[in-house]
Amino acid sequence: MHVPVLLNETIDGLNIHTGDVVFDGTVGDGGHSEAICKRYGRNVHLIMSDRDMNSLDTAKERLESLECKKMFYHGSFDEIKTILDKAGIKKIQRAMLDLGYSSTQLEFSGRGFSFGKQEPLLMNLDNPYNGGLTAKEIVNSWREEEIYELLKVYGEERFSGRIAKKIVEARRKKTIDTTADLVEIIESAIPFRKKINPATKTFQALRIAVNDELKKVEKAIDVIFESLSSGGRLAIISFHSLEDRIIKNKFKDLQKEGVGIVITKKPVAPTREEIKNNSRSRSAKLRIIEHA
Repeated sequence: MHVPVLLNETIDGLNIHTGDVVFDGTVGDGGHSEAICKRYGRNVHLIMSDRDMNSLDTAKERLESLECKKMFYHGSFDEIKTILDKAGIKKIQRAMLDLGYSSTQLEFSGRGFSFGKQEPLLMNLDNPYNGGLTAKEIVNSWREEEIYELLKVYGEERFSGRIAKKIVEARRKKTIDTTADLVEIIESAIPFRKKINPATKTFQALRIAVNDELKKVEKAIDVIFESLSSGGRLAIISFHSLEDRIIKNKFKDLQKEGVGIVITKKPVAPTREEIKNNSRSRSAKLRIIEHA
């Protein structure tokens, strides 16, 4: 079962009150929502959504026996207005987003999220057969310059030029079909071993591009903030600098406009103990804003 990151810090920071409607826009395997249900019971109304139908099903099963009022919707967090319309709710009091990938998605989705697996190069959070963009399409059809730019901007990859060149060279010989194919190419492009797996930043860049993650985060902050009642709070956990920069700047702008109050002057990071128990939490950053 996936271990939720910054669990208590997030729930405490939301400062939930009796009767609050809480929106969990990235319910995943349900870890944060489960903890809220257990802590507040019938005093809270949870609305949960996720782009990944498999994750949504897992969350439903996990929360089935808990007493809190709960509603589940298949959809992206930036579609909150549509989700709230379906739920018959105009305003919410609390909202949270965990922008990381769950252990289940990384290890068992079969969609190529993990560079440690031999899987098809898909990387879609949505239904992988809906005809959308895939990582396979990017590495096999985009121009070298486009792949270079993608890895440089979204992956902040130091060796983006070398990797892009190797990808284009490799695909001339045969189609790049699997995660293992891509990892082998990346390893051949990087001249020495780094502390993190050499494929980490390339896979990050591809996931961001396939799922349009950065644009969705930017849009989501605006639409979720509009859906908050006065005094409502939004908490977001991010896992890389590109997301965190967007969140930081959007929160700062909302505060300058006089409509928001930034609760976390600096991002909340996991403790040493949490990192020791869950290594995937090491890059997590939590930021919280309150609607004025």
